[in-house]
Amino acid sequence: MAMYRTVGIISRPRQEDVAAVVPNLIAWLESRGLSVLCDKETGICLPAAGRERSREELAATADLLVVLGGDGTLLAVARSLGEHDVPILPVNLGGLGFLTSVKLDELYPILEEALQGRSRLSERTLLQAEIIRDGATAATHRALNDAVLNKGALSRIIDLDLLVNGDFVSTFKADGLIISTPTGSTAYSLAAGGPIVYPKVDAFIVTPICPHTLTNRPLVIPDSSRIEITFRSADEPVYLTIDGQIGVKLQRADHISVSKAPHSLRLVRPARHTYFEVLRNKLKWGER
Repeated sequence: MAMYRTVGIISRPRQEDVAAVVPNLIAWLESRGLSVLCDKETGICLPAAGRERSREELAATADLLVVLGGDGTLLAVARSLGEHDVPILPVNLGGLGFLTSVKLDELYPILEEALQGRSRLSERTLLQAEIIRDGATAATHRALNDAVLNKGALSRIIDLDLLVNGDFVSTFKADGLIISTPTGSTAYSLAAGGPIVYPKVDAFIVTPICPHTLTNRPLVIPDSSRIEITFRSADEPVYLTIDGQIGVKLQRADHISVSKAPHSLRLVRPARHTYFEVLRNKLKWGER
């Protein structure tokens, strides 16, 4: 138990299950001599105040984060960690849950594993997307799943020029372009026809959305690459969307630069679970 002294609890807001889970979880952790903090959303569900911290403060203070919710909650938390590499135990209170694959009834056994040092840590690459405007970086966003360029209206395609390490790849005439991490390969990229990529593979996946040319297929490249995208669209605005949660309206002369973020995400995984087991369960492989 010496590995962890302070545990932070983060949950999605307005979740009735949180009120049923968190008080017992706090009591269980404190009975093992651990300090417990929580984010403001979780604090709403608690009778006593004083534990609440911002998510950024939790990332700086806690030795372990327990995230209660769905994949969307975990995606938001991943972007709030900043430079901190605190490990995260994601617990599924949502639906499909590729990332939050730990079920609620597994929470305490897996926490016990973690406290005893028997759990595994899965390192997940984050990508960094920069908006370049007038030769300078106007904004920087990090994503666990993907960065997507698409348009506001669905009636017209965009011309997207893709360069990798300064080498021109192609002009994609498409509804948009997805730059995905291996973690995000089971998200929007998969729905757009991209491959499933094992999380330990050092790669990015470039997937066009509904390309006008059918031979424009998803492209897998090393994550050491620098990806640059410029676009041409008629009168419709073009947006950069981060993890499906943050949307930024781009200006006509903007271009996007995507690279591997300097810090990765560490997910606590049960000693007995495998990535392929998650795929079988979530995608119903082998079932009739």
